[in-house]
Parts: sequence; structure tokens; C-alpha cells
Amino acid sequence: MNIPEEGMLLRIFIGESDMHKGKALYEQIVIKARELNLAGATVIRGVMGFGAHSRMHTAKLLRLSEDLPVIVEIVDTEEKLNLLLPFLDEIVEEGLITLEKARVIRYRHG
Repeated sequence: MNIPEEGMLLRIFIGESDMHKGKALYEQIVIKARELNLAGATVIRGVMGFGAHSRMHTAKLLRLSEDLPVIVEIVDTEEKLNLLLPFLDEIVEEGLITLEKARVIRYRHG
């Protein structure tokens, strides 16, 4: 699979405890990205953050450590990422979704 040098970066900011149909929301997003044959997806777990409600989520507080911030990052062409957007609109009830240009330096697999 080749990605042109001018790709796009899709970021989905959600909570670790966000669920959809009994599974972690981030897991559902990665599975759908794979079904759509996107170039790849990475889930990043944050150690601290806050969102629209300004409620702090941090690994330092035991009661909030189960809902840490999660970012799902996916790089591909804008055309292919647009295939995922209706699914995200349906399942992401709270969070932030961004799309920005990304200069792809290298994408290789063995």
C-alpha cells in the first residue's frame, strides 16, 4: 500500500472508558479502520487531560485513572479517511475529531 507524500492525519480524542455495543470505543474504531483497509491506526493512552466538560482526568487520582484520555491516530489519503467519517459520526457521542494535512516521509512494510 502506498500513501502519497501529501496524506492526512485523522485524530479522535475520546475517553478510555467510552464504550460502543459492549466494546471499547477505541477498539471499535481501529477494527473499522482495518475493515476499510486504511494504512494503519494507533491508539495512544494519555496520562492527563480534560475535555469539553473541563473535568480533569489523570493517572494520579485513582478514581479517575480508569477514564484516561485516549487518542486514535490514523494516516491515509483524505479520500480513504472520508470513508470512516460516517461511522465516527454514528459512534463517537463525546470527544473531538480533527483532520489535518500530514507530510508522509516513509511508509514501508516487509
